[in-house]
Amino acid sequence: MPVGCRHIFLNHIYFSNNEYPFKRFICLISQKNIPMGFFNKIFNRDKKEKLDAGLQKTKEGVWGKISRAIAGKSKIDDDVLDELEESFITSDVGVDTTLKIIDKIRDRVARDKYVNTEELNSLLCEEITDLLAKPDNTTADSEDFTVKKDGVPYVIMVVGVNGVGKTTTIGKLAAQYKKAGNKVILGAADTFRAAAIEQLDIWGERVGVPVIKQKMGSDPAAVAFDTLNSAKAQGADVVIIDTAGRLHNKIGLMNELTKIKNVMKRVIPEAPQEILLVLDGSTGQNAFEQAKQFVAATEVNALAVTKLDGTAKGGVVIGISDQFKIPVKYIGIGEGIDDLQIFHPQEFVSSLFSLG
Repeated sequence: MPVGCRHIFLNHIYFSNNEYPFKRFICLISQKNIPMGFFNKIFNRDKKEKLDAGLQKTKEGVWGKISRAIAGKSKIDDDVLDELEESFITSDVGVDTTLKIIDKIRDRVARDKYVNTEELNSLLCEEITDLLAKPDNTTADSEDFTVKKDGVPYVIMVVGVNGVGKTTTIGKLAAQYKKAGNKVILGAADTFRAAAIEQLDIWGERVGVPVIKQKMGSDPAAVAFDTLNSAKAQGADVVIIDTAGRLHNKIGLMNELTKIKNVMKRVIPEAPQEILLVLDGSTGQNAFEQAKQFVAATEVNALAVTKLDGTAKGGVVIGISDQFKIPVKYIGIGEGIDDLQIFHPQEFVSSLFSLG
């Protein structure tokens, strides 16, 4: 047990202020002969299995390339580092983040004088975990979808381009929040597509939560205004507002997002507490460009990366989190409602680099 670990309970680990041993501990678990039963006492077994399955294509792509890079090597040298650099870039981690990782590994090799290839996996796990942005205090409890019931609805404004899985993500979030005992209301503020309103309506019926809507072409800000007023009147705990997913480089759309935010603040001054940007992980570098545009236009403070189960480009999660310093809060690893998982950096990285 690394120094710094104090107590282990069923679903939580308590550490001293030094978080480094925790990263080391999680990484080592995935590689050493520690029974998986022990790991599953720390993290929910079903969720861990789904995470491993959902990341399989990315794992095969990333770790397969790394394995080939170090094959036949007895130590980490410049040739290995060059191969690693190429492996990460082609896995859509991104150039800047890749160079940052390689520099950290190079510094460690120089400091420790001799690092063999067996230690490389652990080093990568530690350094990548360290790069991932940590959640801030503006988001709801990321452990079990509970929110503070203080009479103020927790408002999530969801943004993103069409086709990334935005409406599906909203439906799954609604299901998870409701399952956790919260009263949830949805707002159909994407009024530019009749299909968007209909899709949200279907999700509302499926999950069993009300959807506040108006006819197609209505003012989106007016829908948001009505939704928040209804939420206050009904004592809702969570409000999730859908927004239009037109091209992200349209100035009119970005001005519209600002208008929606300002109107919501008239009803609930704290709203929106969360602006969630949904990105399609399978689009790789396109997701970087979308993130860049939305972050420049509105105050995004949380990310959801979808469709990771169908792609080998899951490295984009690492790059986007590092480059924009915005925490990834949710990842989509399947079609089921429960396949939208809360993102835990240590679990993600250990799954990605596990040898099993």
